[in-house]
Amino acid sequence: MRGLPRRATIPPMARNPLPALATTLSFVDRINHTDLAGLAELMHPDHRLLVMDVPPVVGRDANVEAWRGYFTAFPEYVIHPRLFVPDGNRVAVFGATTGSHLNLADDEELALGVIWLAEVSDGLVTVWQVRDDSQALRQDLGISEVDQWLNEAQPLDERSWKP
Repeated sequence: MRGLPRRATIPPMARNPLPALATTLSFVDRINHTDLAGLAELMHPDHRLLVMDVPPVVGRDANVEAWRGYFTAFPEYVIHPRLFVPDGNRVAVFGATTGSHLNLADDEELALGVIWLAEVSDGLVTVWQVRDDSQALRQDLGISEVDQWLNEAQPLDERSWKP
């Protein structure tokens, strides 16, 4: 329009590669959106998926196929992170899931604590490990104060949110 100043175009300035915390947050987001292509972009070519006592899935291609199968079988799977704890190139994610292979009601599944451990190199996830949350694991990770942090973290809900 005539007489109005032109707006400057600012190029995106995202940090590349992303720090470990931002990469892990993006990885969880891609899982929660069942975005297989986006998830693959965040995987290192030698990506390893370690789930409890199941043999590891190694390599980006094998992991893409594993996630494709999981997303197909459990399309309502969601990670509910409550706390991210970064430590250099490693990030621990404390939370729960819904819609998983456990086939539990959401409230039951949300009561089960999970710790995801991500290892990141140059903005790519090299390891995604899924573990049951336990005090022993927290101590092994050197973050036994997580109970205090989780108790202080109050989730927002529709009743408490005030814009």
